Amino acid sequence: MPSRLLQVIALTLTALGLAPGAAHLLELPVKLAYPPALYAQVTSTLYALFGPIGGAVQMAAMVTVAVLAFRSRRLPQGRLLAASAAALLASLLLWAFLVAPVNGEWGSSADVSQAEFAAAYARLRARWEYGHVAAFIAWFAGWLGMAAAFTMPPPAGAGVRLQP
Repeated sequence: MPSRLLQVIALTLTALGLAPGAAHLLELPVKLAYPPALYAQVTSTLYALFGPIGGAVQMAAMVTVAVLAFRSRRLPQGRLLAASAAALLASLLLWAFLVAPVNGEWGSSADVSQAEFAAAYARLRARWEYGHVAAFIAWFAGWLGMAAAFTMPPPAGAGVRLQP
């Protein structure tokens, strides 16, 4: 198995990458009950650092797990790590295709009236919220696969040296 340091870095980054999705998931029932104007106000101000910081952490996690998968390709853990890296990539793609377009549309709604702004948020909030849920599920699956790979017992005879 590749270096313990790389494993710790991958576990840490991937666990940190769970935080934004978990936050969205926990907020979901409350935020969906908000009236459109309050939802628009909260959502347009609360998540300013989620993209720059959370996105960087998630990209670094995905790359680190992919490197581990490549370095472990001949080991039993390699397949689990490859599946984990694929799940992390799927999470980022889900976010890119479901959530990012909504962010773009909401951003272009900033220069309209308050009523039009709230209406834009009301129209797209289900896609934004459930897009985050889908991305979180994929990310969590990636983290679970990685944790399973790191806790697999070594193959029989690994680390045992025969005496001459």
